[in-house]
Amino acid sequence: MVAPLIAAKAYAAAQSQAGKGMAGMGGDAAAGLTGGGGFGDMVKNAMNEVMQSSRHAETQMKAQVQGKAELLDVVTAISSAEASLETVMAVRDQVISAYQEIMRMPI
Repeated sequence: MVAPLIAAKAYAAAQSQAGKGMAGMGGDAAAGLTGGGGFGDMVKNAMNEVMQSSRHAETQMKAQVQGKAELLDVVTAISSAEASLETVMAVRDQVISAYQEIMRMPI
């Protein structure tokens, strides 16, 4: 079960990525036609954000072990990385489910 906060975060990330892709386009492209990029770039950007979140959590853990960071910062970074990972896993599960549903469709 996906928590509402995780779902909201995924939705916000998708909207911001879609907005960035449409910002430089005019007329027809902004109406729904995408030029270049598209879904693949959105997934790539989401994966990059998850990796950055994980690296930040690792950096915070390392700094805390060295006595240079507060425990609250470490817990917050780990929680953020965990939420990002759960979001990616939820999206992955939905993509797999959609693919399986398409494969069951009669031709």
